[in-house]
Amino acid sequence: MTELELKYGCNPNQKPARIFMESGALPIRVLNGRPGYINFLDALNSWQLVKELKEATGLPAAASFKHVSPAGAAIGTELSETERRIYFTGDLELSPIASAYVRARGADRLCSYGDWAALSDVCDAATARYLALEVSDGIIAPGYTDEALAILRTKRKGGYNVVEIDPAYVPKAVERRDIYGVTFEQGRNDFPITAALLENLVTQNKDLPEEAKRDMLVALITLKYTQSNSVCYVKGGQAIGVGAGQQSRIHCTRLAGNKADNWLLRQHPKVLALPFVEGIRRPDRDNAIDVYLSDEYEDVLADGVWQQTFTVKPEVLTAEEKRAWIAGQTGVTVGSDAFFPFGDNVERARKSGAQYIVQPGGSIRDDHVIATADKYGMVMAFTGLRLFHH
Repeated sequence: MTELELKYGCNPNQKPARIFMESGALPIRVLNGRPGYINFLDALNSWQLVKELKEATGLPAAASFKHVSPAGAAIGTELSETERRIYFTGDLELSPIASAYVRARGADRLCSYGDWAALSDVCDAATARYLALEVSDGIIAPGYTDEALAILRTKRKGGYNVVEIDPAYVPKAVERRDIYGVTFEQGRNDFPITAALLENLVTQNKDLPEEAKRDMLVALITLKYTQSNSVCYVKGGQAIGVGAGQQSRIHCTRLAGNKADNWLLRQHPKVLALPFVEGIRRPDRDNAIDVYLSDEYEDVLADGVWQQTFTVKPEVLTAEEKRAWIAGQTGVTVGSDAFFPFGDNVERARKSGAQYIVQPGGSIRDDHVIATADKYGMVMAFTGLRLFHH
């Protein structure tokens, strides 16, 4: 048996703590830092996500994880000039795997604060240089270039967690865990998510472009490793809003939709033109944008707090302007880990530019859900595959 002793479990009072294999060697090596219990939960879940995402799309993939759910996930396509601005890349040269991580973290920069990063490919210097600018707890990847490792070892005063995983590792078909002294056992959820799942188009509109198919795969694979109930909004190969761990499906759809709206609004000309003070920290800038987009921002302007963040008093982005900007967005894909029980989920998704929906189907009200999608000319695929994750 091989094991790695941990400082403590989920909380400091939970000792002893370790990860171990009953037979064979652990498939991971700690190259720097001292990852904890939750770090490894994030690392192993996020690794599975990016590994499957690359297998499904053929492109480098990355994820930004917090508390065993992805804040974002993406494939490595070239960033537009607007994306570079909203992700604050400056003039950094970005490789495909670096672009994947920049986009994964950019889905929800507020929730990605102190994240665990996961890469499907070897971490190169371009990715490490971007990570060096951000607040992050650690990273898992199948390897690191010498230059990348040297950069990462300078983070957090030399304590940044760097984990290498064997990409050839295959876990056992049956998995177990103990809850309150009782052992649970189940077959591992290794059903492959491929384009074959997207063939059952149940709406009148059956025009499903290749890019939308790819986004459906991104949504499904992201959901597979998101705490249920979960809903995911995707555009251009990246998650732009993930709603995790809600007891109600509509609350998932609203939560993920609100995050997607925030991502869309970050591209508004007024947001892009915000006059930040010189040398503002990246987290402070992210927080300021979040406050600027909130309903309370006019109160902040009235109190004069803006002077700590901006060189001049920014013009308010009105509720009418926000609605108009979001209403003009299209091409968004929405995925759900279980069926939509009512058409209200489709109505909410449409408000954030959704044109494509992928879900298992199987509700007694499927006809109403389909009719709601048909009302807006949307395309919906039923996969028949539930993706609960706990």
